[in-house]
Amino acid sequence: MTAVPVFLYHAVSDNPPRWLAPFTVSPRTFVEHLNMIADSGLRVVPLRQLVTTLLGGPPLPPRSAVLTFDDGYADFASTVAPLLAGRGLPATLYVTTGALHASGTPSGRGPFPSAATLSWGQLRELDAAGFEIGGHTKTHPQLDTLPRTSVREEVGGCKREIEDALGHPVDSFAYPHGYSSRTVRTLVWETGWTSAAAVRGPSALSSNRDDPLRFARLMVRADTDRKRFELWAQGEGAPVAPFAEGLRTRGWRAYRRARAVTGHPYRALPTDEG
Repeated sequence: MTAVPVFLYHAVSDNPPRWLAPFTVSPRTFVEHLNMIADSGLRVVPLRQLVTTLLGGPPLPPRSAVLTFDDGYADFASTVAPLLAGRGLPATLYVTTGALHASGTPSGRGPFPSAATLSWGQLRELDAAGFEIGGHTKTHPQLDTLPRTSVREEVGGCKREIEDALGHPVDSFAYPHGYSSRTVRTLVWETGWTSAAAVRGPSALSSNRDDPLRFARLMVRADTDRKRFELWAQGEGAPVAPFAEGLRTRGWRAYRRARAVTGHPYRALPTDEG
């Protein structure tokens, strides 16, 4: 089983809102990561190439890696895309459609009201530039705590909105917070998505035998140090998927579902109070 690092980034910024800071790396750090990837001998391939392998197609080239970005923050257009384009690197951007608006300043509304996010116009430009656009729901909920009808609208509505905006099909999805369940995964597939990115535990390496509907990613955070990133780039330092869902994961889902049922849902994203 060959380990495949699938890196997950959120924002790349020097000035993120407080709640987003733990999930943000600076542009300087991001450049260092790209340098480490190159120095390690990794070959960054499009996500579609990994998914094709997981669906039974040709194997990946040796030492392959994938770059993914969640949510749809404005810095992807202003900072990330130019850095990737300058190196000829592919990436997949998973967008939360309810957060897209005129970029540059926070909108004060939507799933991430205090963060500057992309506009639909910028999304079309990124698509035209060759970046893969994927879906990340409409409002970024914890899908595994929702009724089936709500899940279907979140994942199906997101797909319709992106396809209407871009004028072509999209087939790559990512679960908000990495949370899914067997029912959620079934609905994602039935809605027309052919792959879905997860977060297996804190972080895990994917592989050529991973599950295309919950392939593992390595979440790059503000506290991800150089040594850990170097290990990941070598295909080490994290468990390799696929592996069975653990008791702790099932218990955490049950706890969040119980809170949702009682009207006191677990807040997965903190607010910017104070």
